[in-house]
Amino acid sequence: MNPLGDNPLLEALGIQLTSIGTGCCTFELDIQPRHLNRQGTLQGGVSATLLDAACGYAGLQGEDGALGHAVTLMLTVSYLGKVSAGRLRAVASVTRAGRRIYFSSAELLTETGERIATAQGTFSRSRMTKE
Repeated sequence: MNPLGDNPLLEALGIQLTSIGTGCCTFELDIQPRHLNRQGTLQGGVSATLLDAACGYAGLQGEDGALGHAVTLMLTVSYLGKVSAGRLRAVASVTRAGRRIYFSSAELLTETGERIATAQGTFSRSRMTKE
């Protein structure tokens, strides 16, 4: 399952959507050399991208099962540890939601379950418009 054809950044990074439901979402990434910084550990921007995607997508599935669209209004990331190899899992859930604005939180976990980062975000549902 990886319906990310409409999200070229996630696709280019190798980030895969592994589960999505109403109010929850999981993404995974197999760390490759291109994801590392000069110190040989996961680049912070890759972590932030995983967490942002997970938090955002957690609030996108409608009652009809279709994915909507949203923009990030605010994202706070806390970096807790380092990792250089293996598979990462970003698990997110919506913590509160209104009609347009929703709040979600996520954690980034290693294969062994070690938490290496967390995030909290605020998102605004949007209508997709073609320009």
